[in-house]
Amino acid sequence: MREKKISNDKKKEYLSKNLVLNASILILILINSILAYSVFNAIPFNDSDDNYLEDSTRVKIQVEVLNGCGVSGVAEKLTDYLRTNNIDVVNLGNYRSFEIENSIIIGRNEKIKNAEIVAAIVGLDKQNIIQQINPDYLLDVTFVLGKDYRNLIPLKKRQN
Repeated sequence: MREKKISNDKKKEYLSKNLVLNASILILILINSILAYSVFNAIPFNDSDDNYLEDSTRVKIQVEVLNGCGVSGVAEKLTDYLRTNNIDVVNLGNYRSFEIENSIIIGRNEKIKNAEIVAAIVGLDKQNIIQQINPDYLLDVTFVLGKDYRNLIPLKKRQN
């Protein structure tokens, strides 16, 4: 009879330890899932307008770069420069015309700050920013390179 009592006590102890371990594992899985989700989706911890311009690395700005000047290779150089500055260039191509005199940045959504950040990175004046909100565009900014590309920070001709 005593053997049955001991074995029942051991079973209860084993079951309670097992329950605690399983609960701990579930909590750790939940924490890891939340962390993985926030990393892969680049969720900003603070999306206030005050910190938005100060730290553009928290928010991925999606940009398309279009060559509107007709000079081969300049759009690729600009793309490389933007990517080294944490801008996500999602499309690279030619504009519908190669007769664009001045480079322009087109804000494609209501967040004009994104266009201002891109302009600041390349040294383009804010006067060259326009906003054309279009929900069909799945990006934030369109950068159209004009014939003034030599005035932009990443494309300035080095003078020795």
